[in-house]
Amino acid sequence: MTSRPRALSKSPTPSQVPPSLNEEAYRLIEEMIVTLELAPGSVVSEAMLSERIGIGHTPIREALQRLAREHLVQILPRRGVVVTAIDVGHQLQILETRRELDRLIARSAATRATLAERETMAAIAQNMETAVKSGDLVAFLKWDNEMNRQSAHSARNIVAAAAVSALHSASRRFWFYHHHDQVNATLRLHVALARAMASGKSDKAAEASDRLIDDLFDFAHRTLITRT
Repeated sequence: MTSRPRALSKSPTPSQVPPSLNEEAYRLIEEMIVTLELAPGSVVSEAMLSERIGIGHTPIREALQRLAREHLVQILPRRGVVVTAIDVGHQLQILETRRELDRLIARSAATRATLAERETMAAIAQNMETAVKSGDLVAFLKWDNEMNRQSAHSARNIVAAAAVSALHSASRRFWFYHHHDQVNATLRLHVALARAMASGKSDKAAEASDRLIDDLFDFAHRTLITRT
């Protein structure tokens, strides 16, 4: 695994605020699930995760409850916690919902971001571009997560941000699980979205968001073809 993203700028961003233990436990476990370090179908426990990431049981329990709401784990009383299977039908429903929410957040972030926040988003775009060029998909996914956090913060819409945050992790895991060699076009559409939001132009950001979702829909449908 690569190191965590470095600080982007002197301006505060959501990821630069020291996270609570609950948030830190969530981020670490979510990353392990998205990058398949915890594979679909694997059984985990609070004790195992506590030992693995060095955080106590209570924050891990809260993180697992949140991940269960995001359909990444299933909590089975007296049996443990199971990482959920990856399902293309579920992914298509996620993308259908994400299209509307992502467009709203992209447009709002471009319009409402401060100058410092636009500079931070531009730095995120540059780091994403670097990860693309180096072929480091794990680093790219981390920067993609930073883009999602920053855009949700800049959009100043906590309702939309809360709704879409439950969808991004499952969507990112689906992509990471099914990607093969043909990934650069999709990655560059993410970079284009970050740069569009950094530009401050709301229509440009909305169009970039729609192009990315179109591509992710095509990708999901291609996984159906390869399975038949």
